[in-house]
Amino acid sequence: MVNPASLDLNRLLVLHAVLETRSVTRAAARLHVTPSAVSNTLAQLRDTFADALVVRSGRNLVLTPRAAELAPRLAEAVAAVTRVLESPPAFAPEQSTRTFSLACSDAEQIAEVPRIAEMFARKLPRATLRILSVDQLEASGGLAAGGVDVAIAPAGPGSHPPPRGFHVRPLYREEGVLMVRRGHPRVRRKVTRELFNSLRHIDILLALGRGGIGHGVVEEYLASHGLRRDIAVTVPTFAAAAAIAAQTDWIAGMPRRVATVVARQLPLVMVEPPTPAVAFHMQLVWHDRTDADAGARFFRTVIVGAVAGRNGGASGPSRR
Repeated sequence: MVNPASLDLNRLLVLHAVLETRSVTRAAARLHVTPSAVSNTLAQLRDTFADALVVRSGRNLVLTPRAAELAPRLAEAVAAVTRVLESPPAFAPEQSTRTFSLACSDAEQIAEVPRIAEMFARKLPRATLRILSVDQLEASGGLAAGGVDVAIAPAGPGSHPPPRGFHVRPLYREEGVLMVRRGHPRVRRKVTRELFNSLRHIDILLALGRGGIGHGVVEEYLASHGLRRDIAVTVPTFAAAAAIAAQTDWIAGMPRRVATVVARQLPLVMVEPPTPAVAFHMQLVWHDRTDADAGARFFRTVIVGAVAGRNGGASGPSRR
């Protein structure tokens, strides 16, 4: 019994060439090596298989029964390895039936995903779009784990590059706004610093009950401007925050894009904050795992194109 781990697979390629050509010289020419190199390898293979494999008959080589048994299986194995090493077929968006996955908060699900889905339906008509929450992304091990192709997320504070193995592509600039119920007894068009600090607030914790990158940006911004929040309730989604704000005197902060949508559906109004609005730089994030894949690259262009159509063009190169 030959242990595959102990066998130099290049020797099997030599044996395959010899068995097909029935000649050491022709096998050497096919493999671009010398006849003596082929002869040396044959000697080693005879020891490995404990069989002569080929014997000379005049000017030709004749296969032993063992070699005749090996020949078709060896040809099949070489063909399989060749297929593994071949370039993959070109990605055909119109024919693809793959499932492509995007993770994002419910803010993007409400404000951006409908446009992404519309373009996805046109560009990838037979494929399936799978949208996951931030909770699902975190629980599944993140982008490196293999379950998600790409995510939309805010950039962290500063201009630090992404962690090793990750790539980002700027999408758009977002800003935070404040939402209160229509007819709020204390809030009119603008919230003063004193009023902001005295109101009760709705906090959104997207990542398994914890604050994510955007939450950290907000907390840092509020602290730097002498603002504090008296938290009345924490919720896992912006949609829940909007629904609660519409029924209470509590105030909610959320991205302008989703606020614009929910204000058309609920008795809510946007009010001016006491300081310039906190800004977020939203970006597309993916892992090395999908960076070179043609299908994943096309999926990313669909997302960028859909978001750019709304925002007048997404700018900036991808960064590693």
